[in-house]
Amino acid sequence: MSMEASAVRSVSPLAEFWRMFRRNKVAVAALAVVVAIILLAIFAPFLVPQDPYDLKALVLRDARRPPGYVGSTGIVHLLGTDSQGRDLLSAIVYGLRISLQMGLVAGAIAFSIGAVVGCFAAYVGGRTESVIMRIVDIQLSFPAILLAFVVAAILGQGKSQLILALVFAQYAYFVRTAHGAAAAERQKDYVQAALSVPMSGWFVITRHILPNSLPPLIVVATVQIASAISLEATLSFLGVGLPPTEPSLGMLIANGFQYLMSGRYWIAIYPGVALIALIMAINLVGDQIRDQLNPRLRK
Repeated sequence: MSMEASAVRSVSPLAEFWRMFRRNKVAVAALAVVVAIILLAIFAPFLVPQDPYDLKALVLRDARRPPGYVGSTGIVHLLGTDSQGRDLLSAIVYGLRISLQMGLVAGAIAFSIGAVVGCFAAYVGGRTESVIMRIVDIQLSFPAILLAFVVAAILGQGKSQLILALVFAQYAYFVRTAHGAAAAERQKDYVQAALSVPMSGWFVITRHILPNSLPPLIVVATVQIASAISLEATLSFLGVGLPPTEPSLGMLIANGFQYLMSGRYWIAIYPGVALIALIMAINLVGDQIRDQLNPRLRK
């Protein structure tokens, strides 16, 4: 019995997936970077020397100090300070936390809406399917940054408003992917058999169509999370994302951009490097997941 259990465990899908994943050393390193950033964001209050939200801890005369400067409060600013006197390392860590929060929340909401709408359109078919997919096609014809910018400008600054803007700009990608996968699943014998017996349409969608449409959606989700992080930084840089009091990476880059020509490069460069590292790591992990879930790309 123990040998049989061991054999079952050895061929479990999760174990097989990880065995293939760890063959790609670059993807493993990228996953380690993502996990490290997530842990850093979660335990940020215990790891950084300063709370960038605490206005009492900020000293304006320590603004725009170079890396390694010892501030008036005794804090060693390893990466220097920004234009508001915030420890740049602390602000970057909190900015990574905000970027992950925006990307994960917006991605989860867009994933849920897109998966349900796409599977529903493929299930009902007919005129309803045509109307839904034409709306999606029209939205996909516009750049995501343009849609997010317009919605964010209308709703105003704030986390909730920015999340809604990101969801509106990204849900159509999930609808298109879910519809394509669900349309293929609907033609299979097991779904046709389920449709031949009296049961609700939502049961067929949630029990049969949607679970088997998840692999391509998971791949799109990794790409869209990175895209949401990039969109959040871009909108904050343009002044229509988060308010100036939020130390997001885009806001930090925007605050430091005007000082680049004066030699105070660290205010914009270091947040930019952190943003690029996060987006690249997520994209590399997503590429490996895509290769493993796609039989034609799997080696």
